[in-house]
Amino acid sequence: MMMPSHDLSRFAVSRRSFLAMSGSLLPMGIRINTLGPRVQAFQQPLPGSLPIKAKSVVLFWLSGGLSHIDSFDPKPNAPLEFRGPFKTISTKSTSIQTTEHLPHLAAMADKWSVIRSLGHFQRGTGDHHAGYYYNLTGRHPDPTFRALLNNRKPYPEDWPFFGSVIDQQRKRVSSVPGNITLPQKPGFPEYTRPGQFAGLLGAIQDPLYLYGTREKPLEFQAPAVTLHGSLTPDRLDGRRSLVGALDGLKTTLAKSLPWAAENSQRFSPEMIEKAYRFLEPTAFARAMRVDEEPATLRERYGNSINGTSLLLARRLVEAQVAVVSVFWMEEPALNDLCKSGGGWDTHGNNFNCLKDRLLPEFDRCFSAFLADLSDRGLLDSTLVLVTSEMGRQPKIGDPRSGGTVGAGRDHWTHCMSAVLAGGGIQGGRVIGASDKTGAYPGDRPIAPEDIVKTIYHLAGIRNPHFQGKDERPIDLLPYGEVIPELLA
Repeated sequence: MMMPSHDLSRFAVSRRSFLAMSGSLLPMGIRINTLGPRVQAFQQPLPGSLPIKAKSVVLFWLSGGLSHIDSFDPKPNAPLEFRGPFKTISTKSTSIQTTEHLPHLAAMADKWSVIRSLGHFQRGTGDHHAGYYYNLTGRHPDPTFRALLNNRKPYPEDWPFFGSVIDQQRKRVSSVPGNITLPQKPGFPEYTRPGQFAGLLGAIQDPLYLYGTREKPLEFQAPAVTLHGSLTPDRLDGRRSLVGALDGLKTTLAKSLPWAAENSQRFSPEMIEKAYRFLEPTAFARAMRVDEEPATLRERYGNSINGTSLLLARRLVEAQVAVVSVFWMEEPALNDLCKSGGGWDTHGNNFNCLKDRLLPEFDRCFSAFLADLSDRGLLDSTLVLVTSEMGRQPKIGDPRSGGTVGAGRDHWTHCMSAVLAGGGIQGGRVIGASDKTGAYPGDRPIAPEDIVKTIYHLAGIRNPHFQGKDERPIDLLPYGEVIPELLA
């Protein structure tokens, strides 16, 4: 039976917005596979699933590359040209010491653990794109990363972001999206960071992106699922009109994106029902209303875009979103001061940038987030990971910012730190150790695939697979080991 046509102008869907919001059709349940017959992702969890200790996973990504020596792996006994001017302080855990500029997190170190021996082990390329890809997928960067460095863009054949895998492998427990990224899509449009997308699983498994601004931190937009113009929830008065809208959307996509026409499938009643529920005022819509939080709590998070993004992440966890990724939004005012893109890529003036701006904001909002989850009884079921694409060079002085005079730290992928909490993680522990200057792992080397493997384990996924063109299951992460020392 022919479906009725429908005017899609009120949805404001265009080729540009579709590409920019890849994954926007996920909550509508539309299964468009960008790879055609080569990949058909499983829609149900595989047999032999593990107990789910982490109902939700929250990634807090410190864009640019956190200096491990100046944060979670201080070296008070190293020469000054390595350790820098920061003092080391004790914490609530007898095993952990931090920099003096993380006092709030130090006071609650019994709730989180740190890995100090994380490295790329010659598999990375030292640039941001490979760092994103390796840490977000657990897969070694292929030779194209070494050839193209930061010009290496996302490919449809890339291995998938662990958030896309978790969302795809687990059953959806509510009508909200299962994989959300905020407050930005990392990377400039021409240099979008690989690793944050679903890759082989198809664009339908990409995250749903929520966008915020530094100027209005309480206002988040979800363009991909926003009704425009006169099309309000009240006007979605029946399934027939929505069927027409979706059929029109399919036609629009077919005209602008040939691959969509070739690989799309008819919309089942189940898909249509999911779309209708999602466009109604739902738990997702309610979760977006960060301004309803008490002013005192918003102040505890810091009222910055990064703090408010973590507050929204907590609300999304309450709405049963499986994976929430918060990518630190850079501050343009720090570009010249830190010789960076405004984030943690402190090529110059490393210590003033960390002491005066980056570390205080991070310490405030992340400690508030952990405390908030704990107070609401959510921390035990929410796995939290803080990481970035790389660490910083142990010896102070980046040639690109004037050497020792510039007081910066260059990229360093040989050793870095990551912090984990909640969702089956035992707090107050140090796993592994770097050498005396923080240059290389000195004990218990750990690779990004080990962290991703541990995330899958706690999320209840034993060995995630997808089905290849020859109908044989292909292992999404054939290497890496669960880190037993982390587990509660």
